[in-house]
Amino acid sequence: MRRAGLWCGAVLVAGVVLMAVVSLFWTPYDPTLVGTAPRLQGPSPEHWLGTDAMGIDVFSRILVGAQTTIVVGVVSVGIAGLLGVPLGILAGQGPRWLDEIVMRLTDIAYAFPALLLAILLAARFGASPVTAMTAIGLATIPSFARVTRAGTLQVMSSDFVLAARSSGTRWPGISARHVLPNIAPLIGVQASVTFAMAILAEAALSYLGLSTAAIVPTWGKMLRDAQTVMFNAPLQAVWPGLAIAIAVLGFNLLGDGLRDLLDPRLREVR
Repeated sequence: MRRAGLWCGAVLVAGVVLMAVVSLFWTPYDPTLVGTAPRLQGPSPEHWLGTDAMGIDVFSRILVGAQTTIVVGVVSVGIAGLLGVPLGILAGQGPRWLDEIVMRLTDIAYAFPALLLAILLAARFGASPVTAMTAIGLATIPSFARVTRAGTLQVMSSDFVLAARSSGTRWPGISARHVLPNIAPLIGVQASVTFAMAILAEAALSYLGLSTAAIVPTWGKMLRDAQTVMFNAPLQAVWPGLAIAIAVLGFNLLGDGLRDLLDPRLREVR
């Protein structure tokens, strides 16, 4: 029962990933072909989740929308991790003045949420998936930097690091041999939580038209299209909203479960 959240999160995440993989090879109908079925049709054996205002199969669009969710999440978390983790290690191992500079820069970065940054980038370079992924990645760098810095400071105060420094090991060697292996669980938990944030951010950007092209199905874009028929066909908003909620809940549960599993202090309490 202690790991129920971890298993539930893993199952939900696996379901989202499975949807994305399946949609690469098969969808019940073409998710971009307009007028292949009656408009705003309810769930039926032919269309499991019904059709939208353009006569497109909703289930097919949900499947393809999972692709965008996974790709944007992976790239955004990759950008944040590749930049935030080295900054956090540098702040944790460097001199006091360097730590202050890095932390103040992360404080400034917190003032630019992903949505605002995406709007600025879209105004300069145009709305695209690259713009959305870059904005989400840059906006979540401070989270990785702070978590990494906290873990690095804890590792640097340990006896085995003191022994390594006494033997003449330089900071790059200490980072590679001692710091990174010991803070890897923290980074993994942060990556899972950030992935959930990236899903919400991508849905918001798609809703505003700042993410993928108009022809590409995304869950946020489906919500935007559903608002015009909200009173006539409320299920049009339920299905993409439910998909977003399941994906975010899955990654949050997975992150919390990994934290409980990997943090020795929490294991001792329980």
